[in-house]
Amino acid sequence: MQVPAPFQYEKATSVEHALTLLAQYGPESRVVAGGHSLLPMMKLRLAQPEALIDINDLVELAGISVDGDALRIGAMVRHTELLHSAVAGEHFPILRDAERVIADPVVRNRGTVGGSLCQADPSEDLSAAFAALRADLVAVGPGGRRTIPAREFFVGPYQTALDDGELLVELRVPIRSHASAYEKVERRVGDWAVAAAGAVLNLVGDTVTEVGIGLTAVGATGFVAAEAEDFLRGGQASDERFAEAGRIAAEHCNPAADQRGPVDYKRHLAGELTTRALRRAAARARGEEA
Repeated sequence: MQVPAPFQYEKATSVEHALTLLAQYGPESRVVAGGHSLLPMMKLRLAQPEALIDINDLVELAGISVDGDALRIGAMVRHTELLHSAVAGEHFPILRDAERVIADPVVRNRGTVGGSLCQADPSEDLSAAFAALRADLVAVGPGGRRTIPAREFFVGPYQTALDDGELLVELRVPIRSHASAYEKVERRVGDWAVAAAGAVLNLVGDTVTEVGIGLTAVGATGFVAAEAEDFLRGGQASDERFAEAGRIAAEHCNPAADQRGPVDYKRHLAGELTTRALRRAAARARGEEA
């Protein structure tokens, strides 16, 4: 039988209370919301926190809304809420695309956006999507409130830029005139990605003025294909250039062989999915696809 190691359980009643509990129990404490990643790891004793701090009652971390020139997404927003959010889907189709292929309805009904990002699993879909969108993550802690760019948030597998005692409270995604898409290959519906790619394009006429490319499960630093972005920026939005950007993304990623496939296969997928996501985002920018 798989049984977690003993731990203390605390239920936070406010953000301030959660921060107090994090300070009380120190670095061996973990925050829990949906728990779909943390609890299985605890059962296998891959994670053995001394205390779990439940933040499910923190209503101030909920909600999706437009705040000035950004979309605000609370850290406690459930996957299903983001999937069905009209305002998020209108501005950022990449988020709708990604949420459709995350796990299954049971997980999406309970799992949270903030929890997925803080887990920093190398195969996590939203990490690549928010990195492509150049989102900002807002955290609070003993030093106050600070903003961390998504591209600086992921410092390694299962490692983030959050300091001890800090809590992720919201994401802010700048609203610009752009289109986006997300493409994923998985072994079966709801599985972790074998590889996935997200693309965000801003076009003026047929020129790419800004671009974001996120990669999942292929060892891309910070979930980003920076070299492919540099290649596309300022050039024409053509199928040939998108294919070349895919080749560059594949060349610069660093996939690892595992039960989901060998390195060459994952590298091929990284290139192909990058190309597909760019073409789909461009089609949306031109009004050719919803």
